[in-house]
Amino acid sequence: MGGAAQTWAGIAQVAVLVLLLVLVHRPVGDWMARVFTSPRHGRVERLVYRVIGVDPDAEQSWAAYLRGVLLFSVAGLLLVYLLQRIQVVLPGDLGLPAVGPALAFNTAASFVANTNWQSYSPEVTVGYTVQMAGLAVQNFLSAAVGLAVAVALVRGFARRRQGTIGNVWVDVVRATGRLLLPLSFVFALVLVAGGVVQSWGAGTDVATLAGGTQHVPEGFVASQEAIKLLGTNGGGYFNANSAHPFENPQAWTNLVEVFLMLVIPFSLPRTFGAMVGDRRQGTAILAVMAGIFLVSLSVMSIAELAGGGVATHAAGAAMEGKEVRFGILGTTLFGTTSTATSTGAVNGMFDSFTPIGGMMALINMMLGEVTPGGVGSGLYGMLVLAVITVFIGGLLVGRTPEYLGKKIRAKEMTFAALYILVTPTVVLLGTALSLVIPGVREQVLGTSIYNPGNHGLSELLYAFTSAGNNNGSAFGGLTANTTWMNSALGVAMLLGRFVPMVFVLALAGSLAAQDKVPATVGTLPTHRPLFIALLGGVAVIVTALTYFPVLALGPLAEGLVR
Repeated sequence: MGGAAQTWAGIAQVAVLVLLLVLVHRPVGDWMARVFTSPRHGRVERLVYRVIGVDPDAEQSWAAYLRGVLLFSVAGLLLVYLLQRIQVVLPGDLGLPAVGPALAFNTAASFVANTNWQSYSPEVTVGYTVQMAGLAVQNFLSAAVGLAVAVALVRGFARRRQGTIGNVWVDVVRATGRLLLPLSFVFALVLVAGGVVQSWGAGTDVATLAGGTQHVPEGFVASQEAIKLLGTNGGGYFNANSAHPFENPQAWTNLVEVFLMLVIPFSLPRTFGAMVGDRRQGTAILAVMAGIFLVSLSVMSIAELAGGGVATHAAGAAMEGKEVRFGILGTTLFGTTSTATSTGAVNGMFDSFTPIGGMMALINMMLGEVTPGGVGSGLYGMLVLAVITVFIGGLLVGRTPEYLGKKIRAKEMTFAALYILVTPTVVLLGTALSLVIPGVREQVLGTSIYNPGNHGLSELLYAFTSAGNNNGSAFGGLTANTTWMNSALGVAMLLGRFVPMVFVLALAGSLAAQDKVPATVGTLPTHRPLFIALLGGVAVIVTALTYFPVLALGPLAEGLVR
């Protein structure tokens, strides 16, 4: 396919994707609103509540809700760690040894934190039991936790003078059983129909062109692939992730996988609007998410189509590290989606992108992954930015800021500001410590980074940005399976996931305790173009520009040199 034809094919993919998202936005958004507001509990749900000893009709304060989130997540962390350490005695171990302590901790932290960073090759490191009972289960549960926290914050805006924000156990069970499981089942079948592998087989030995043999692993790929994308998790069954033909065989499955990453995050604003009783508010949030997403996609696509040197210009585009069956725009669409949604799945190699193209992947994460962000985390991140936006707007006109009838006071702004500061602190501190601690610096520069200079800094910065923002994608070219990198990135993932949740739930509790104040002539309308533009500006200025100095030393410097 020629360059022009491939470009038009890519544009057609984007158009089809937009159409699909428009078609499902309303039904999926309203469905999620019903899931989290229904007073009825299903029979299976009641059985689960009895087993875990929970009263589903008991509401929780924000502190109790937070304790539930942390308890649930710590239990998951310990279980995934244990399964890896005792892998040799589990069925379906495929003859693989137990995973080492540092790598097991990193992997457990990664999947519990909805990051799915993988410092290893999955097909030669973990067997079927670990993949299914550990990693795949956490794909569901970590996504459900993100949804639960987002819904708790929405309740904070919707409720009046209440000390509770819901029940975390009910929210997690409903998110898993009523939403993630049925959708994953349907789309696993779709992926199987497209050629994605789903097999109990141990693999196949095939003859190579050189006359040798190669073992090609198989496994329960389609079922894990569906929730990996739907839950914005990102961990691949194979090391090549969604570039592997067993995970992503053809162009239309590539489009399906992009759709899966976006369908819940882009539908959640509708859920938000329905739960607060004003769908225009959800539309405003959606407009900001979609606008920044399209700008990012355009910049990354233009950079990759233009190439970065004589060789790429001669080839017509920068095709290194990209699958021919997807093309440039199929790769940039997937890459923009995965880094803007905290999914971290890849169908190409970011390390081979042009400096500006790779920088856009970084910026998508540095924005806080709110465009549209991960399942649940994107919505609550954008709502925190909305709180900051109305506060700034209030300062401009000299009035007490309000959002959805709730006053944004010093207490609420403290929670919002602390939320914004957590991730940049984790990312920049982790990157800096890797380069200044004696002994660690030598290990990082001598073992982890193969490309010294600006590009090597970009690789290291990308790793901590991906971990701190719970994305999980890798720039490539960085050896992360060392004691320091496994430990530091594991800590970054846990801090980047759960510390922000503390401030989100504290904000939810503070808002729920307030009564609603009536709108006046001085109230900033938060559903009109002015607010949409202001929120978009705040999202870029408050978050992305925090990282500008380090970007100038990495991808920007590399791009200027070229």
